[in-house]
Amino acid sequence: MRLVTWINSEGDSRVGIRVTGKDREEDIFSAWIIDFEEGCQCLEKRGVRLPQLGSKPYRDMVSFIRHQNQTMDLANQMVESWRSGELNADLCRPEKDVKLHAPVPHPVSFRDGYCFRQHVETMRKMRGLPMLEEFDLYPTFYFSNHRNASGPGEVLAPKRLSESGLDYELELAIVLGKGGRNIPVEEADQHIFGYMILNDWSDRSIWLKHESKMSMGPSKAKDFATTFGPYLVTPDELKSRLIAGPKGNRHDLKMTAAVNDQVLSEGNASAMSWTFAQIIHHASWGTTLEAGDVIGSGTVGTGCLAELNLTGVTKNRWLKEGDQVSCRIDLLGNLQNVVRLERS
Repeated sequence: MRLVTWINSEGDSRVGIRVTGKDREEDIFSAWIIDFEEGCQCLEKRGVRLPQLGSKPYRDMVSFIRHQNQTMDLANQMVESWRSGELNADLCRPEKDVKLHAPVPHPVSFRDGYCFRQHVETMRKMRGLPMLEEFDLYPTFYFSNHRNASGPGEVLAPKRLSESGLDYELELAIVLGKGGRNIPVEEADQHIFGYMILNDWSDRSIWLKHESKMSMGPSKAKDFATTFGPYLVTPDELKSRLIAGPKGNRHDLKMTAAVNDQVLSEGNASAMSWTFAQIIHHASWGTTLEAGDVIGSGTVGTGCLAELNLTGVTKNRWLKEGDQVSCRIDLLGNLQNVVRLERS
C-alpha cells in the first residue's frame, strides 16, 4: 500500500491512500488519492462498524501508524471497494490535483545513518582523510531536525547559499511501525512500517568549513530542510526486490537524482553496507525507539553534488534558486523539489 499525507483546500493535513488503475470514464491509466476519513464514512454507511479511534488517525500519519491494526484493515477494505467500483468515485481525487505533504510531516524523531561505503570514503577523501576502520564496527548515525520536514514542492534555503554550498542528498528512509528497546537484529525488520524517499539537504559552506572540523557531526548544515515522499510504501510492495540476509533485509532498488532533468546521481539501495535491521538494533541499544521514528540510510554513492564535484563529474556545481531536484527510487516514486531562497 502507498500512503500519503495531503493538504485539502482549507490547508488541513489528511491521511490518504494512493490507488492506480484505468480511469473509468477516459479509459486511461491514472492515479487517485482516497481520503482515509471520507473512505471510513463510506464504509460505515455500508454497514462496516468503525473502531473508536478519535480524529487523529484520519489526519496524522503517526497516529495512523500507532493504530495500524485497525487503520490498515480499514484502508485495505477501502482499496477493495475502490477496485470493485463500490466506493463513491467522488472520494477519489486525481493525484495530479492533490497537494502532497511529507508522508510523515511530524516524525517522532529523525536519525540519519551513514551506510553507503562509497559515499563515506569519498566525503572523507574530500577532507583529506583516510577511510575509518571504525566504519565497519557499528552503524553510526546522527540526529537531525525532525520538526522541519516537508514533502514535494518548494524548499526554502538560507539566502547565503545563493553563493555556494547548497546540496541535495539522495537517500532511502524507513518509518518504524512499532517501538522497542534492545531490539535483536533478527527481529528488527518486523518493526518497519514503511519506506520512503529522503532528500537530506545540506549546507556545504558550513559543513566543510566549520562543522566537520569539530568532529561532532552536522548541525546547522542539516537544520534548514529535509524532504520525504512522495509516498510511504509498506514492505509488501517491495517483496519482488527483497534481498534477505542473516543480518537483515536489503532491496534491489535503483536510486537516481536529477537536477533540471539532468541525471547526475545513480546508485542502488542494495549497496548499503549496513542494513536497516542493524541500524535499528544499534539505535535501540539502551534506549527506546517509538512508532513514527524515521531512520535514513545515509547518502547513496554519487548521491550528492559534493561527491560529484570531487570526482570530476561536475565542476564546483551547487544548487541555485529555481533548480528542480528529482530524487527517484524504484517502487517508491519521484520526490520533486524546487529551490527557493529566503528573502530576509
